[in-house]
Amino acid sequence: MNRLDPVLAVFLALGLVALGLPLGEAHWTGWPLALWLLALIAAVPLFLAPLRPSPPLRGGGGRVLPVAVTAIEAALALAGSLAGAAALYLLLDAGAAGAEAAGLWLGLLALTLLVWRALERGAAWGEAMRSPAVDLAIPLLFGLWLLYLWQVLTEGFAVPVVLLPPPSRIAAVLFTSLPVLGEDFVQTFLKSMVPGYLIGCGAGFLTGVLVDRVPFLQRGLLPIGNLVSALPIVGIAPIMVMWFGFDWQSKAAVVVIMTFFPMLVSTIAGLGALGRIERDLMRTYAASYGQTLRFARLQAALPFLFTALKVNSTLALIGAIVAEFFGTPIQGMGFRISAGVGRMDIPLVWATIWVAALSGSAAYGGIALIERSLTFWHASFRKQS
Repeated sequence: MNRLDPVLAVFLALGLVALGLPLGEAHWTGWPLALWLLALIAAVPLFLAPLRPSPPLRGGGGRVLPVAVTAIEAALALAGSLAGAAALYLLLDAGAAGAEAAGLWLGLLALTLLVWRALERGAAWGEAMRSPAVDLAIPLLFGLWLLYLWQVLTEGFAVPVVLLPPPSRIAAVLFTSLPVLGEDFVQTFLKSMVPGYLIGCGAGFLTGVLVDRVPFLQRGLLPIGNLVSALPIVGIAPIMVMWFGFDWQSKAAVVVIMTFFPMLVSTIAGLGALGRIERDLMRTYAASYGQTLRFARLQAALPFLFTALKVNSTLALIGAIVAEFFGTPIQGMGFRISAGVGRMDIPLVWATIWVAALSGSAAYGGIALIERSLTFWHASFRKQS
């Protein structure tokens, strides 16, 4: 027999101890008590689950639970986590806060362990089902848990808004400021980042092909590119504003500088990744340099190119936002952050940060989807049978 789950054992122990600790002005009664007991009860079958005999081998890998049992365990863990989260938030709403609410904070620590197991069981079920929806839900649920922790900690310890506003306050400002934030998104993302990203990545790729074709350029261009990439953005941005003005052109120029060198290095490395056997095969076919580049070397370089594209998608957004700190029309995420800090409107600053984070994540995810469709043959995307 397998040993009992130590994580859930700690959760159950801490959860029971939390019932006997003070909660400040709140008490373990009514709905909070019922929901917390429901969370403890839901964890008991999971705690005892390892006592079952190990199932047979599946897929040639390690021992895994049958899909149906794994789904039940994931559902139990998720239900217990939701019940526990609701119980603690009801206590918080009833007045449990500060250092006097030891039961609340111990319960929050215990609930973190249950959420850990819930996400782990959910990921195991998703792997067994090979479900993209479950694979997407797990990181989303983890993100929601982090937001929940943020909300409880900021409210429970009465953190001043100017230091760290709760997510609920940020979300309220986000929805009330959607027209303004939408204009900022268009200015920063579409007008500044996208043109600079396309120009920088395109120039880096073409220069990489040229360096590959004329090897002596490696000794001259690469050191210069390395020097340019090492320049601090806070020093480049005001110079670009002086050269190209306050509109999107100066921000795009900063983005070009930031994205050029990563694409250049990745292109050179990718074009050199073709194996000796493949090179000999192309020579056997009497292929020209252009044919070898088109039919073999670019295919081998695709994983390297997409790595640079993904890295540059976040670098470009950072560059565009920072460049807006040094002069811009009265629009843009960088301008909004700078103006919000000056007015001590910290919730609006965080709302802008959320928009920037979601935009960068969406850009990265879109490139990753394209990469998966074009480089499905690569070893990193192969599924084990």
